[in-house]
Amino acid sequence: MAAEIHSRPQSRRPVLLSKVEGHQDAVSAALLIPKEDGVITAGEDRTIRVWLKRDSGQYWPSIYHTMASPCSAMAYHHDSRRIFVGQDNGAIMEFHISEDFNKMNFVKTYPAHQNRVSAITFCLASEWLISTGHDKCISWMCTRSGSMLGRHYFTSWASCLQYDHETQHAFVGDYSGQITLLKLDQNTCSVITTLKGHEGSITSLWWDPVQRLLFSGASDHSIIMWDIGGRKGRTLLLQGHHDKVQAICYIQLTRQLVSCSADGGIAVWNMDISREEAPQWLESDSCQKCEQPFFWNIKQMWDTKTIGLRQHHCRKCGQAVCGKCSTKRSSYPIMGFEFQVRVCDSCFESIKDEDRTSLATFHEGKHNISHMSMDISRGLMVTCGSDRIVKIWDMTPVVGCSLATGFSSR
Repeated sequence: MAAEIHSRPQSRRPVLLSKVEGHQDAVSAALLIPKEDGVITAGEDRTIRVWLKRDSGQYWPSIYHTMASPCSAMAYHHDSRRIFVGQDNGAIMEFHISEDFNKMNFVKTYPAHQNRVSAITFCLASEWLISTGHDKCISWMCTRSGSMLGRHYFTSWASCLQYDHETQHAFVGDYSGQITLLKLDQNTCSVITTLKGHEGSITSLWWDPVQRLLFSGASDHSIIMWDIGGRKGRTLLLQGHHDKVQAICYIQLTRQLVSCSADGGIAVWNMDISREEAPQWLESDSCQKCEQPFFWNIKQMWDTKTIGLRQHHCRKCGQAVCGKCSTKRSSYPIMGFEFQVRVCDSCFESIKDEDRTSLATFHEGKHNISHMSMDISRGLMVTCGSDRIVKIWDMTPVVGCSLATGFSSR
């Protein structure tokens, strides 16, 4: 159960500070305790554990609690030291942690869902416990009475949740690849809009209430930034991961986005620049460059006595093109394409070498990452996953900030 301690080399990459091991199954959630050298973890092995850093520099469990069902989600409110743990059986259990983090007292059980709990948020101002689950619903419950206030159902599993405490708007991502924006009221809710752009299930969401930006990660390996406050429906696509994006965190002060994927990839995106929106893909029955018909265009194939071609799309201009007119590949980071994608030959000629300069840094977490959490004030990040290992990282070399010490130049 002891943590492994690592030295801090001077580098421009995340520095692994500690590895915390001890869970017998996948770790579903890990959170850094603010202002403390401690981590709270919850796992599929049905345990909640609080790890405190000892004088030796190692993390040892100060609390070890076994639940009735595998732990699937967790939320922690530090000022009141209240912890909410969602389970595979649909229940959420509330505990209160003692001031010295050595004892945890059970408070109450919330019958929030009929199936696995996927995400939890606690709002102190309204005393609401908001959660999503694999029973295809979002529920909000009163933490004073423990009673259900309202539910709203979706067409597929609700996989992740973000909540705007000031306006009582909830963002729910689901397995169909859709994000629903809801306005929650005491006993009812209204659907404001749905956001569609991903080609895979939504795996993670992050809401920045200051700039009113929503970031979504999905199993299609991509991230989309939705400009909710801009009123123009502006969306930016970010493609740099090679596996599903499991967790994201936007650092508003430095305009950087940190994302983690299932293959252990950690990316830090520079959002403090003017990026271009990826174009809508255009539809055509023939290549928009050479006018050769595509294979479904039977009439033109017959008239011109030619064999139909496969349709492709240029990622830069969005035109429908054939393979002969799009023989080149290029990265184009200003549009979010950090690795090489198909572009038509004319767009390839227009891309200068400086246009290919990366606008993100990529790092190797060296373990399957299913969940990530950041303590932005200290520049720390914790990752966990199916390998049962929890890793604590110093992110200040790459995110360039620590509120405690001020901002370093990037």
